[in-house]
Amino acid sequence: MPERLAEMLLDLWTPLIILWITLPPCIYTAPMNQSPVLMSGSPLELNSLSEEQRILNRSKRGWVWNQMFVLEEFSGPEPILVGRLHTDLDPGSKKIKYILSGDGAGTIFQINDITGDIHAIKRLDREEKAEYTLTAQAVDWETNKPLEPPSEFIIKVQDINDNAPEFLNGPYHATVPEMSILGTSVTNVTATDADDPVYGNSAKLVYSILEGQPYFSIEPETAIIKTALPNMDREAKEEYLVVIQAKDMGGHSGGLSGTTTLTVTLTDVNDNPPKFAQSLYHFSVPEDVVLGTAIGRVKANDQDIGENAQSSYDIIDGDGTALFEITSDAQAQDGIIRLRKPLDFETKKSYTLKVEAANVHTDPRFSSRGPFKDTATVKIVVEDADEPPVFSSPTYLLEVHENAALNSVIGQVTARDPDITSSPIRFSIDRHTDLERQFNVNADDGKITLATPLDRELSVWHNITIIATEIRNHSQISRVPVAIKVLDVNDNAPEFASEYEAFLCENGKPGQVIQTVSAMDKDDPKNGHYFLYSLLPEMVNNPNFTIKKNEDNSLSILAKHNGFNRQKQEVYLLPIIISDSGNPPLSSTSTLTIRVCGCSSDGVVQSCNVEAYVLPIGLSMGALIAILACIILLLVIVVLFVTLRRHKNEPLIIKDDEDVRENIIRYDDEGGGEEDTEAFDIATLQNPDGINGFLPRKDIKPDLQFMPRQGLAPVPSGVDVDEFINVRLHEADNDPTAPPYDSIQIYGYEGRGSVAGSLSSLESTTSDSDQNFDYLSDWGPRFKRLGELYSVGESDKET
Repeated sequence: MPERLAEMLLDLWTPLIILWITLPPCIYTAPMNQSPVLMSGSPLELNSLSEEQRILNRSKRGWVWNQMFVLEEFSGPEPILVGRLHTDLDPGSKKIKYILSGDGAGTIFQINDITGDIHAIKRLDREEKAEYTLTAQAVDWETNKPLEPPSEFIIKVQDINDNAPEFLNGPYHATVPEMSILGTSVTNVTATDADDPVYGNSAKLVYSILEGQPYFSIEPETAIIKTALPNMDREAKEEYLVVIQAKDMGGHSGGLSGTTTLTVTLTDVNDNPPKFAQSLYHFSVPEDVVLGTAIGRVKANDQDIGENAQSSYDIIDGDGTALFEITSDAQAQDGIIRLRKPLDFETKKSYTLKVEAANVHTDPRFSSRGPFKDTATVKIVVEDADEPPVFSSPTYLLEVHENAALNSVIGQVTARDPDITSSPIRFSIDRHTDLERQFNVNADDGKITLATPLDRELSVWHNITIIATEIRNHSQISRVPVAIKVLDVNDNAPEFASEYEAFLCENGKPGQVIQTVSAMDKDDPKNGHYFLYSLLPEMVNNPNFTIKKNEDNSLSILAKHNGFNRQKQEVYLLPIIISDSGNPPLSSTSTLTIRVCGCSSDGVVQSCNVEAYVLPIGLSMGALIAILACIILLLVIVVLFVTLRRHKNEPLIIKDDEDVRENIIRYDDEGGGEEDTEAFDIATLQNPDGINGFLPRKDIKPDLQFMPRQGLAPVPSGVDVDEFINVRLHEADNDPTAPPYDSIQIYGYEGRGSVAGSLSSLESTTSDSDQNFDYLSDWGPRFKRLGELYSVGESDKET
């Protein structure tokens, strides 16, 4: 406690000593037992001094600024004296009053207006506000008039060590590779102190480690944390907790301190080789396992993590290197043994493999620790399984001539049971591959025979499937494809390649090639086709045509003379014999039709018909027939059109020219309303000719003969129009002799019981007698006469 009190006194008097050294000459410094005083002199008073005084004393200026200091966090029973204001104009007669204004004047700082003493009345905190700017002025006590201009001065809050260091970003986390050398930098941490870093040692920090030795160290000034032990092993301990302290006052006794924690994690390096958990692995696998199936897994453990623990697996030795393979599983970090080729229990019952696991990523720094790999032995035992039959060949190719005899053997397939307890085999044909059942197979020995005749020209290849089934276990079956090729025999005679029709010009020359023909043969001889052409024996000395064999196996027909005339003979038939080179050879006769045609001078065929002689030049018989057909069609259309027009103009009803319906339209009678039937002549709705007889229809013929209707008697007055119209419509509907049109339109009748009511003004709810027409006289002379007329009418009605 005495040391702390000495430090506080030192902090209090140090600013005063500095102020005493740095004050300008015009400032009066109070004795050690007094507060600082700011003095000023009046310019008038300074001018009254003697010359000697001017030389001995420097000029004073009014209200020179200065700095005052006050200790922060100071608290006591009385306000603390900060300083004193004084002017030379104050003779001590209490006629001068001191005024203080600015930051904190009256609230934080208080001045004695008589003595000029400034006191701090509140506890100050430098971290909140470090200095205050105030203005001092001397005024007359009675008049409050300024005696001197105002002047500013600053009160600074003197710092004390009242803030401990803080780690604002803590707690901290850092990583460092394992096996690092001594002094490897891990990280650095920084603390902050709110005290004044310029004044004293309140903000001078020193760092140290409270927990974490002997693994880590820290530099006191920079707070850089380093490893203190070499080759720290992550596999032994991965995480460390370090407690760091920051202390102010340069780390001396009495300083404030703050702490934080740092978690250091060792990152992995590849410093451990893989190691198999066991040196020998045993696996068993059935002999009929599917290729690519996983047989077993081996694993080499690695204490490292991540990519440093990744290992690749290989088969480096053993008697099953060709049958098995091993792949690496990156997720599980193990090796998967798979089957590459089929197994056979009857051939070999076990295999031995030597597998190796090696790190994928190695670190050269640790190569001295030995090879980062390990080996293990794997024994694989093959288990016997009931296997399906095995054919002697994976595929079979058979050949048969198309003229082979039925039931003849064309080939044979063989199969065996590979198991030790061999089972007999039974053969069959998959009929889905032989829908026409052209082949059979012997169930016991697998001989394939022909069931139906073959034709190479229809199908050269037949692909069937033979099934082999174990008699003891029908579920064990095997299939093998059998391709049967049909060999050709010479069983088709050659013939023309197409339907040829030759044209011979009348003006042709002797020896001219009329047509070149070629032959085709459905057979397919090994050495290709070679055809022989000849004419019939009786036509060898044909006077008109001859033939010539070409090198390309085709035939040319030539004319022996000229002067052919299509009027004498239009068509010539030339039979030609075509023979192949088969054994035995086959032949056929094809006939070539030769037409005689008229040609142009350059040999272009123009017409080959005899009728062309009698037709006009440029028109053929077909063109003429087409023209005549068009003319006849136009004539028929015209006749039909005229007939329809005449039929349409005839009236549908036979009547006299004087037949005129009666239409009576009256405009001067409004009628008596909807029930009024006397306002018009009802007889006008009747057929005027219906009284004397009936008019027959010309467009239809009635099925039944009706007697003419009796003449309609005149309708008496007052007959209901609705009933009358319905009666007439009923008669017309049942009379086949009535005209086809019976449309009646009524404009003045709405029917009985209309919802809308009558539109006539005659049945208005308001009668003329209810109205007073005297107001029409007010509309003018013209309406006055109208009002008199209506008034007269009303009088007449009453009369």
